[in-house]
Amino acid sequence: MEELGRAYARLCAAGGGAPQEAVLRRLRGPGAAPGRACLDLAAQSLSLETCGALGRLLPGAAPFVEVLLGDCGLSEEGVKLLLNGLCSNTTVKSLDLKGNNLRIVGAEALGKLLRENQSIKSLILEWNSLGMWEEGFSFFCQGLAENSFLQRLDLRNNQINHQGAGELAMALKQNTSLQELDLRWNNIGLLGGRALLNCLHSNKTLKKLELAGNNVPSDILKAVEQALDHNKGYQTILSETHSRTRVLSKEVLSLKNEKAKQFLDLMDTIDKQREEIARNSRVSTARVSQLQEALDEQHSIMNSLKAKLQMTEAALALSEQKVHNLGELLSAMKQEQTSMAERHLKELQWQKQEGADREGKLFRELSAVSEKNLLLRNQVEELEKKYKVQQDQLFQVKQDLTNTTAELKLRAVQAEEHLEVEKRKFKQSLEDIESLRLKEVDRMTQHVETSERSLQERIQRLETIRIALEEELSKVRAAALTERGQAEEELIKVRNQARLEEQQRLEHLQEKLRLMTESRDEAQNCYLRQKQVVGEVQAKANQLNLHADGLRRQIEELQQDLNIKEQEKVTEVNKLKVELQEQIGHLQAERTAQEGLREKIAALERQLKALSSNHREALLDKEGEISVLLERLRMKDAEISRIREEEAQRASFLQNAIMAYVQGSHLGPLSPRK
Repeated sequence: MEELGRAYARLCAAGGGAPQEAVLRRLRGPGAAPGRACLDLAAQSLSLETCGALGRLLPGAAPFVEVLLGDCGLSEEGVKLLLNGLCSNTTVKSLDLKGNNLRIVGAEALGKLLRENQSIKSLILEWNSLGMWEEGFSFFCQGLAENSFLQRLDLRNNQINHQGAGELAMALKQNTSLQELDLRWNNIGLLGGRALLNCLHSNKTLKKLELAGNNVPSDILKAVEQALDHNKGYQTILSETHSRTRVLSKEVLSLKNEKAKQFLDLMDTIDKQREEIARNSRVSTARVSQLQEALDEQHSIMNSLKAKLQMTEAALALSEQKVHNLGELLSAMKQEQTSMAERHLKELQWQKQEGADREGKLFRELSAVSEKNLLLRNQVEELEKKYKVQQDQLFQVKQDLTNTTAELKLRAVQAEEHLEVEKRKFKQSLEDIESLRLKEVDRMTQHVETSERSLQERIQRLETIRIALEEELSKVRAAALTERGQAEEELIKVRNQARLEEQQRLEHLQEKLRLMTESRDEAQNCYLRQKQVVGEVQAKANQLNLHADGLRRQIEELQQDLNIKEQEKVTEVNKLKVELQEQIGHLQAERTAQEGLREKIAALERQLKALSSNHREALLDKEGEISVLLERLRMKDAEISRIREEEAQRASFLQNAIMAYVQGSHLGPLSPRK
């Protein structure tokens, strides 16, 4: 860290300024360990030269993970130099700039930092003035929209109004990395709250949004909380689906690799068998040539013996005995050949029966798969029907809500007209009272009492009307809440059904994998049996070759039998290859069908989400209209109370005037006597 201190001093001297001691101490301090270093310059008044030097030190892989510059009183140029240096930094993860009164230049520098920097994940901008300047804050929002690395943003006490909240909402619609946003103690208001709520329908990554102290209505705050909870659930579902897809893809790849390995092993074994057969054929041809040579020699010997037969009868007897022995050997060899042919025929029949059984099993599996596909298609049709029923129910709910709002508006208009009529009548009664006040005081008092009674009765009627309207509003709210609860329950049921179907599909795939492994084991066993049969045949062929040294015809018949067996083996291997290819094709077809079903389920889930979002928007709009109607009712109540107070004041004035008039009439005739 001494090198950083020397570099800072050198840059300050090159800029024509003196280095600050506090900054040098922090740069040379023991706490600045590489990899976990924190540059803490909070509450330090940094000069412009220091900001320029730090802006030149920070680019690249600076040994700092966290930079604290809170309450430093930075100037606009100093902030620009520091943030330009951080644009190309790759190690700083957290930046604190609270309490620096950042304005237009600072907001533009922050927007550039958010566009170019790829390492900062936490940005604290508390107690600044970014929201006062619309151009600078729009530039900052553009940088936030293009950023894909920032996860936490603190904008408390930045004087952000509803326009700034709208620009921030537009940025959040494009941002895909921000998870926490703190907007407490600003001036967002109702419009800004609605804009932020609307942006949450397209932003699915934001998990935490603080809006306290912004004059945002409670219904919007509740809707924001619901949207954030929905985002959290959406993120968890996404993570689960990604993990499941990864596991399934790994399993599919492993199965593909295993099948490829098995296929390669089978091909290798077939090649080895072919090589062994070729070697055996070569050996047999060599032996046949040797036997032919021996036969030629024997023919020459027999010719010489025939010449000598006439000379020796004893040799003839011996030759006859030899011929008899050779005939016995020939009969024994023929019997052995017939027995071998019968055995081979039995083995071929057994193999044909096994092939037929396998074909039956495969046809059964195909029928079961087709039945399961039909069941899945029926389930998809049932889900589509449920979706249409839900659409009809939502349409009916919307119609009911529109009818209730229209009735409420008509009743409010009637109440206003009734109030205006009463006001006019009251004004006419007051004019009559003023015209008759000088003529007859007694009639005025009686008329005032009657007018007060009528007004009280009218006020009571208005109160009863208001209570009825409030009861109707509460009923409408309760109905809307129950419908929303039912819709949410239906969504939960559909999700559970989808999960159960996915589990059933996974189990079905596992069963298919088990059946494939069993078929593979059976194929391997068949291959081993065939190998044993081939070994036995080869051993018998060797025995026959040893016994058939002098019999050419028997050797040729054995060669024909061997060629026939080789052809049968080749045909059986080809049949096994064809069966494996057909099984692979069936598996690929099933996989494509399952992918199509998954896509249909995903489309249905998207449609359900869109319907739920539209339903929520409609509920929010209706709640806003209900709040407006409640505000109007409150205004009417205030006007009624004000009218009551004015009438009470006028009645008191009239009573005082009457009393004064009565007292004056009694004192008038006594004054001349005095």
